[in-house]
Amino acid sequence: QVQLVESGGGLVQAGGSLRLSCAASGRTFSINAMGWFRQAPGKEREFVATIAWNSVYTDYAESVKGRFTISRDNAKNMVYLQMNSLIPKDTAVYYCAARPAGVSRLMRAYDYWGQGTQVTVSS
Repeated sequence: QVQLVESGGGLVQAGGSLRLSCAASGRTFSINAMGWFRQAPGKEREFVATIAWNSVYTDYAESVKGRFTISRDNAKNMVYLQMNSLIPKDTAVYYCAARPAGVSRLMRAYDYWGQGTQVTVSS
């Protein structure tokens, strides 16, 4: 099993920045791609970003492209999401996810999930 724990969420004003972190533990050798998803109140969980094991390939939702950056440090079993130019529509619970295969935008493709961290952007 793999355990994922997110941190770094909080309240920020529009235009501000936050950096989310996700720490993986357990059978981390089984992890390949990792991703970030988010769920706003009353909405379905949606894809935000994903990164391959070697960090060569990344993919972003159109709504965050150019503002968010996903990265990882395999030696530390960490994945990050740098969020800049935040807008109120970014308000959501952000979830870290991991899978043993390559990158994917699909929620059902991920085997492991964290508990989420709340990000609130005020106008």
